[in-house]
Amino acid sequence: MAPVSMGRVLLRGSLHGLRLGPRASSLLIRPSLARAHRLSPTDDEMYQRTTVSVMQKEPGGGILIHSYSPQGFNIDGNRVYGPCAVLPSAILQWNVGSCNDITAASLTLFYMIEPRIEVLVLGTGGRVERINPETIAFLRKKGIAVEIQDTPNACATFNFLSSERRRIAAGLIPAPASKEIE
Repeated sequence: MAPVSMGRVLLRGSLHGLRLGPRASSLLIRPSLARAHRLSPTDDEMYQRTTVSVMQKEPGGGILIHSYSPQGFNIDGNRVYGPCAVLPSAILQWNVGSCNDITAASLTLFYMIEPRIEVLVLGTGGRVERINPETIAFLRKKGIAVEIQDTPNACATFNFLSSERRRIAAGLIPAPASKEIE
């Protein structure tokens, strides 16, 4: 068997019939010589700085929809006017006018985000509307379960699943009646 280099230790043989090279046996006797890799200035290219914007200060709370109205939604104190996409880490305007505008193209952002969401809740306004079955089948092929409900029930379902710490998103069209969600 060919020698296998593991850091600075040279091993020959199998795991059970372990034979050590001369350098490796001296490392076993003096473990202070076997040290972890330390970063040098040349390693900066692999470890670039990253910035993070935290939407919620409370850990594990999840986004909650507090109320809805004919104009939009109150999501964690943020007023969102018109249809919106509620993602695990963002709230976005959603460019749909009615449930007829919900297509595979308008749902792209829900299956492009990482980590993948488990469930997409679609709120279709004041009542449950029929979405093109091909569009729903497309999302299911992407591994996303789809719940289609009227907007009041979609908000409640989103809050429930979010409180269970599920990876969830919502596409919501405002409903005609206003209400606080409990």
